[in-house]
Amino acid sequence: MAIQITMKCVPELDPEFVPAALWNREYGKLAAADAGRRKLALCVERANGCVSCFDTVILADTPENRALNLRYVERIVKFLLWARGGWKLTVAGAPELVPELAKIYSAGGERKFDYAVIGKKIYDHPFTVVGCAYEAAPEAKEIGLRLGGHFDGCRIGFDLGGSDRKCAAVIDGETVHSEEVVWDPYFQGDINYHIEGIVDSLKRAAARLPRIDSIGGSAAGVYVDNQPRIASLFRGIPEEQFESRVRPIFLEIAKQFPGVPFVVLNDGEVTALAGAVSIGRNALLGLAMGTSEAVGFVTPEGTLTDHLNELAFAPVDYRETGAPVDEWSGDAGVGALYLSQQAVGRVAGKAGFEFPAGTPLPEQLKLVQKAMESGDERAAKVYRTVGCYLGYAVAHYAMFYPLENLLLLGRVSSGRGGSIILDKAREVLAGEFPELKVEFHIPDEAFKRHGQAVIAATLPEL
Repeated sequence: MAIQITMKCVPELDPEFVPAALWNREYGKLAAADAGRRKLALCVERANGCVSCFDTVILADTPENRALNLRYVERIVKFLLWARGGWKLTVAGAPELVPELAKIYSAGGERKFDYAVIGKKIYDHPFTVVGCAYEAAPEAKEIGLRLGGHFDGCRIGFDLGGSDRKCAAVIDGETVHSEEVVWDPYFQGDINYHIEGIVDSLKRAAARLPRIDSIGGSAAGVYVDNQPRIASLFRGIPEEQFESRVRPIFLEIAKQFPGVPFVVLNDGEVTALAGAVSIGRNALLGLAMGTSEAVGFVTPEGTLTDHLNELAFAPVDYRETGAPVDEWSGDAGVGALYLSQQAVGRVAGKAGFEFPAGTPLPEQLKLVQKAMESGDERAAKVYRTVGCYLGYAVAHYAMFYPLENLLLLGRVSSGRGGSIILDKAREVLAGEFPELKVEFHIPDEAFKRHGQAVIAATLPEL
């Protein structure tokens, strides 16, 4: 049995794309019509006993359904692990899938990257898969955190991206300094490159303040107690140095500013905070399309959660062959390849762009943006394609988030191309998912480029 889908909005430079939202919808129809359908709960446990649960319905356990059930459940599991986070997965209601998932998410399995990172590296536990009856599923336990929005005093905020680092100085909510510095941290093998660059930006901002009351930071990756557990910015550092040099990097930098509150959060969370502050809305997903995809979520109650929200690793394309593969995680069809500079670089060649060998992704994006400003139809095709990706991805995200607002940031959304992306995403939602009422927001250029650094400055409480 195979899932057949028909797209109303086909990405013109990637017609083989299989949106997760459409695939899951068709699977759901099959399950609803199956007399032997079963309830299934997927529960992931993370730090402090917190548990997230996802309830669904799957097909009867028959030989002809086995592969389809595994495909559906494994992709949901992958999404939950990177959206919610967790070192322990409980599969409640489908015992036949437990050994299959345990094999896939093992040290030698297809998802060995996820097994290693989501377990020991992030949560300091070996990743574990267990099963139980549906009725015995663990109860959900969630927490909400109120962070940010502190505008009093003399504050410094920084935002570390893969192609530039931004830093702002703020006095009682007024920005008195904002600077963007190009850097190339991804494959630097010496941690001193990162330390010197960050400290340089902080000191340049400090020179514009009469004193420093707090420092807040935004950076790609997973951060626990100001320590990176996984972060693309430090991919070039040898693995054996991660514990001794990378984990304490911000603790060491903070020592250069004794007595100053110092907080670092995932850049997606700060994106979401920036959106909530800028438009005064909650139930908001902030999505930054930069070197990679960064996501954060502000709940309907106006809080952050302890969820990972690392959707760069979460699947959005379900095609079984031919999907682009993430060179870091080894998985195909994940968000970073569709909602970032990587997406632009990947499809620009199909539109007719030719870049000299070795042209970095930020430079490729600049060339596409320049072409778009001159009305080049090739660039318009690139942006319409990314807009299709975004629309279908938002529909997929709505399965897991009580989503009412989406704030789009990042270099890819800058300029005329950003408007095309949003128009196409709205077209997808209106045509395919009219029941979803998601309002899109795009801030002005200054806020898109520097808003995260400014909002990061408001993180610490004095």
